Amino acid sequence: MLDNVTINQLRAFVAVCDQGSFSDAARKLRRAQSAISHAIKALESAFDVELFERNTRKAQLTAAGQSLLPDARAVLSRTEEMKNRASSIARTGVPQVSVAIDAYFPRARLIDCLRTLQAEFSTAVINLRITTMQGGESLVLEGVCALAVTIANVPEANPDAIERHWLSETEMVTVCAPAHPLASTPKPIPMDEFGRHVQIVVTDNQLGAERTQQGVAGKRQWLVNDLDAKRDLLNAGLGWGHLPRHLVRDDLASGRLVELERRAWHIGSLTFMISQRRGYDLSPSESRLVELLGKPEPVRPLSRPRI
Repeated sequence: MLDNVTINQLRAFVAVCDQGSFSDAARKLRRAQSAISHAIKALESAFDVELFERNTRKAQLTAAGQSLLPDARAVLSRTEEMKNRASSIARTGVPQVSVAIDAYFPRARLIDCLRTLQAEFSTAVINLRITTMQGGESLVLEGVCALAVTIANVPEANPDAIERHWLSETEMVTVCAPAHPLASTPKPIPMDEFGRHVQIVVTDNQLGAERTQQGVAGKRQWLVNDLDAKRDLLNAGLGWGHLPRHLVRDDLASGRLVELERRAWHIGSLTFMISQRRGYDLSPSESRLVELLGKPEPVRPLSRPRI
C-alpha cells in the first residue's frame, strides 16, 4: 500500500499542518478543498492510520500524525533537493573532475579546495587519486585522470603528449629523529656525512622509478611509496630524509623530529605543476580547481600538545 503514496498527498498533509485547516491548505496549494480532503483520505488509507482527529473543528493531528509529520517533511525536502539537482544537471550537465594529486602536495590545502569546489559545483563527480613521482602523469596518459598535480623536477612521463603549467611551491626541510646520529653531528652537515646513513626515499612502483629520485645523498636508501610511511620511519629513528615543512611542523615543534642544516648542498622549495594532455581544454569546474590549488596556503596554528 505504501507504494501508492504520492508527493502531492504528502504536500497536502504538510500544508494542512502548517496552515491549520483544510480550507487554508487548499488556498495555499491552489487546489480545491475536496482535492485536499481526498489526498488526506488516500494517505490515511495507504498508511492504515488516521492522521487527523475527526471530532475537532480545527485540523488537529493524531499521535500517528505527529509521528509521521517529520518524515513527510523530510521526503518533501529531499524531493526539492533532487529537483534542484536535476535542474542544475539539465542546465550544465554533470561536471567531471578527475585529478591525480602528488602525495607531497599539502593535504590541508587540498581538502579546503575540494570543500570549496563541492560547494560551488554541487553536482560534480570527483575522481581523486593520490600518487607519487610519475604516477599522476601516467594516469593522465591512460585517460583515467584529466589533470595531475606533479613535482616539477620529476621527468615528464611523455613530453610529446603532456604539457605542464606552474601551480605553487612548498618548502622542504631535512629531518631526523633526535636520537639519530645526525642529530648530534656538528652543523652544518656535509653531503658525504649524510651519505653514510640510511636515507628514507619516496618512490613509486613503476619500472625504473629509482632513476627519477631527487635530493638523494648516497647509496644507502630505504624506498617507500607512501609519504606517511616515510614520516613514520623518520619518527622511529630509522633514517633521515627530506619532507615538506607543512607535514612536519608539529613534529618539529614537539621535538619528535629535528631539522638538519646542510653544508654546500641546496634543497630548494618543491615546485608543483599542473599536468594535462597537450591541447586539452579545461572545463569550468576543472579550471576552478586549478585556481583554488594555486592559491597560497593559509597559515595554520600549530597543534597544541596534549597534557
